[in-house]
Amino acid sequence: MDKLKQLAKELLSNNQVQIIVGYEEGTVGKARPAFISSPDQADTLIYDERCIHNLAVYLTQHKLPGNTKIAVIASFPVMKSIITLASEKQLDENFIKVIGISKDNNIIEFKDFADIERYINQQDLSFTPEEQALIDKIDAMSMEERWEYWQNEFSRCFKCYACRSACPMCYCTLCITDFNQPQWVSVPSHKLGNFEWHINRAMHLAGRCIGCDECSRACPLDLPINLLTKKLSMDIQKQFGYSAGQSLTEPYALSTYKPDDKETFIR
Repeated sequence: MDKLKQLAKELLSNNQVQIIVGYEEGTVGKARPAFISSPDQADTLIYDERCIHNLAVYLTQHKLPGNTKIAVIASFPVMKSIITLASEKQLDENFIKVIGISKDNNIIEFKDFADIERYINQQDLSFTPEEQALIDKIDAMSMEERWEYWQNEFSRCFKCYACRSACPMCYCTLCITDFNQPQWVSVPSHKLGNFEWHINRAMHLAGRCIGCDECSRACPLDLPINLLTKKLSMDIQKQFGYSAGQSLTEPYALSTYKPDDKETFIR
């Protein structure tokens, strides 16, 4: 995309940003994340159907220099991730410039995060027919069948935590799996330990998952773990009217308490 390369050169030449997080050619015909810091590197930037990594995952990492203005090439999932991270006070928009890529591959220069929020809420946010079909298939199972299904899937996991590393919402400095005093999650890859990990992960992402599918793409065993968080997101939207990535100010559904809540078990 020549316009993308030209814009990147202008931003870096004018010192409007110091780093651009985008995509470049990788190995065996794949695209990979790129970190551009000078105008002459901008010619390596690409954007096509291979550019699927959720680049928002890099915006909360301490590897990037502090107090540095960063521009990020943002597909729709990246935009939703940025809004969710901003709503959780993880991003300062004074240090982030978002270069959006629309679904028809046009460049969108957003003025601020509120501009991104407005754009997101103008789009179709429903699940694709393929996603809905997979969730419906599991929903149609009996409780015993669902238990057996997930036990079989989890049994293949060897706890590499690629799903955690790929997820923009897994930004904790110390994950629950890294604690050993006390040991919250069993270290070895076995039936109980795997179940503990995936249930913890699903609950920590319940209602926060923006549906980018990076977790399942990163999984070397192709486990359909994205279905867990998508199903929970669907339930939370139905029960609380909350969907991740749509509001900068609305508090995360499971982090709030309302005295007029219809449930009485906590009173």
